[in-house]
Amino acid sequence: MLVEKKIVEVRGRQLGADKQPLICAPLTGNHQEGILSELDKVMAKKPDLIEWRVDHFYQIENVQAVINSAKKIRETAGDVPIIFTNRSQREGGQPISLSEKDIVELYTEICKTQTVDIIDFELSNQTEHLHYLRKVSYDTGIKMIMSYHNFDFTPSGDVLNKKFSEAEAYDADIVKAAVMPKTLEDVLKLLNVTLQADKKLSIPLITMSMGGYGSLTRMFGGVFGSAVTFAVGENSSAPGQIPIEDLKTVLNIVKKSIG
Repeated sequence: MLVEKKIVEVRGRQLGADKQPLICAPLTGNHQEGILSELDKVMAKKPDLIEWRVDHFYQIENVQAVINSAKKIRETAGDVPIIFTNRSQREGGQPISLSEKDIVELYTEICKTQTVDIIDFELSNQTEHLHYLRKVSYDTGIKMIMSYHNFDFTPSGDVLNKKFSEAEAYDADIVKAAVMPKTLEDVLKLLNVTLQADKKLSIPLITMSMGGYGSLTRMFGGVFGSAVTFAVGENSSAPGQIPIEDLKTVLNIVKKSIG
């Protein structure tokens, strides 16, 4: 049975409104000057969203340095929504010395500054931290993605659906899953799970397969229900990402073809 889906709006962009996914470009620089240079080049390509992968930032242990950089990114990004993400090493991120509790504190301080629009926090984190950050993000008006990443293989549909249901139960605004395909059948599995979940979930979802095979989902995932696709602005943050220019061309062709 189809359920009424919540549309998430940030700075005039709508996630989950139609089958045309928003394009998000990552920032992966390791210092402020490099990040802002990267952002200048990315902004010229007109992405719908920006994701700052703060686990690449060499001053991540310095909360004030992170806040200062977030403010600079906000100034340059203008009205383009910003996703703030620390990707843990266990889910494909960079190795850092901060504990999970430290990361929660960092997210809390960033939410208070109102410099970002969305935070991405992994479902594999401790339950109390998920609940706590959900309250912080709600109180500060920041949207929250709860995410799952598997860089080794594509889990079963049951596992993926369980992740989606968990995020919904935690009251996430958006749920995200990124998995690694071994075969084209894995890509079809991900797309089919996305199609079925999009009919059942009350929140927007973002899904993708990674790597060469998975690049197909970055081009066509929106048709199956994925609200956002990630593209290379200046640098890639995951295998299989496609340059923004190429992705826009494909998405426009798909839009014209299916209406």
